[in-house]
Amino acid sequence: MDAIVDFVNKYLVPPLVKVGEEKHMQGIRDGIMLTMPFTIIGSIFLVLASLPIPGWSDLIKPFASKLLVPVSVTFDFMSIIAVLGIGYNLAKRYDQDKILCAVMSLVGFCILQMTPDYTLDVGMFGAKGLFTAIIVALFCVEVEKFFVKKDIVIHMPENVPQAIAGSFEGLLPLGFSILVLWFIRIVLGFDVNSFITLLFKPLTFALNSLAGILVFQLLRSLLWCVGIHGGAVLGPIVDPVLLQFLAENTKAFMAGQAIPHIVANGFLEFFVFVGGGGATLGLVLLMMRSKDEGLRTLGRLAFPSSLFEINEPVVFGVPIVLNPIMMIPYILGNLLLTLFTYLLMAANIIGRPVVTVPWTMPPIISHYLLTGGDWRAAVWGAIEIVISVVIYYPFFKVLEKQRLEKDANSEEV
Repeated sequence: MDAIVDFVNKYLVPPLVKVGEEKHMQGIRDGIMLTMPFTIIGSIFLVLASLPIPGWSDLIKPFASKLLVPVSVTFDFMSIIAVLGIGYNLAKRYDQDKILCAVMSLVGFCILQMTPDYTLDVGMFGAKGLFTAIIVALFCVEVEKFFVKKDIVIHMPENVPQAIAGSFEGLLPLGFSILVLWFIRIVLGFDVNSFITLLFKPLTFALNSLAGILVFQLLRSLLWCVGIHGGAVLGPIVDPVLLQFLAENTKAFMAGQAIPHIVANGFLEFFVFVGGGGATLGLVLLMMRSKDEGLRTLGRLAFPSSLFEINEPVVFGVPIVLNPIMMIPYILGNLLLTLFTYLLMAANIIGRPVVTVPWTMPPIISHYLLTGGDWRAAVWGAIEIVISVVIYYPFFKVLEKQRLEKDANSEEV
């Protein structure tokens, strides 16, 4: 185990830390996070329109189409929100004009959505256009940054109001961005959306498979075990795919069709990370009844936050990070719950993710809401807590014994 930890620290940690701190990756992550509150609100309306209560569908039938309007204007505009968010947040990190970059990104994205007969195709405004939104936002911000750095801007006299002067300063980078994207889409007729989708198809295929999601989980778990926020590093890469899958699931759910994807946004957060990454709620429950006073106190203090999916007090307090004993159940919990949940959903024994749920929603409740009101998913959530307790128990007892022996030796001295 020590050899594995040394290998990870020496060869994996340095490059991955650089990836996590890279400004483009941070801009993408923060920009995509902007879509979350909108999809949560849309999901609330979807749940209200689909409550699994006898007679509910008949009761709201006259209002069903009206209830689904917020679902459409949130999920179907996901890429629009994301391109604005990424443009704004990346410009913020580069200390550029945030509003200008956000709007430049939006205009550039829309240019790429023009059809051969020069009409705007809104089909890619939803989750399908997320990768295009990312590329366009990065391009537009880099153009603005380059023009400002090289001082290729129109300078107005000092007595001109700043708002007007700022608008003129943005003319050249805005014009260049529009010109390039217009030439690619309109003059050359190149379909950027299809090309980007083709490039990311292997990633999309991998995350939609059992083997792919298990490999991803293993990598993410290893990062956390050495103190790197796995979600922050890998999120900008996989989140667009999982959001796209969730949007497709939502549309199928609204239409009463079979849900196409198992691994979608929310699958990991609630069906795997029970009490936080590594399903540490089981460990917290064990700690609350520990014979060691330190573990018992930490467990009781960490329980409220763990109930709301926040487990940093446990990860860094036990600690799990760089702890060969606790790293094993942490990784094992992620992999086993991913495996079991995937198989249950594949067999249609429990429902699949169809709505967005706030990431701090407690287990069982979140399982029920995420699947659009599937009570079987809620039961599985309760079972998962028991499984997490079983996974952590033998390793926890070893840790507890070590701490008790250490305390006893300290008292003797």
